[in-house]
Amino acid sequence: MLNKLTGLFTGSGLFKSSKPSPEQLYLQDNNIQFDPEQGYIVDGIVVNQLSERLAYFSNRKLNNFDDLKVLYFTAILINEKIDLEIANQRFVARLGNTEENLLQLKQIIKKLNDYYRNFLREK
Repeated sequence: MLNKLTGLFTGSGLFKSSKPSPEQLYLQDNNIQFDPEQGYIVDGIVVNQLSERLAYFSNRKLNNFDDLKVLYFTAILINEKIDLEIANQRFVARLGNTEENLLQLKQIIKKLNDYYRNFLREK
């Protein structure tokens, strides 16, 4: 009897299922969070703090990570510029670029783009 009642309540949406959705699992597995004030946080890094670096690599098309759609369509340009800077080993000193933090930036962009492509993009 209790199982029938529980089934009625969970089926009607009164009790949320404790099973995480694929989107929630992706966010957990990739250590992505969203804070309404700070924006996306990936691997403990508030990515909007990297906005100056993002603006540089996107040719000023982006100045924050809030619009994942624009980031998704600009990522090829960003990655090419990052790869070029790494290949030449000539880093922009005013941005504090190093090979390590540029590879980290590429990984952050990849995680956010995968999230956008798999869960937010209209199909």
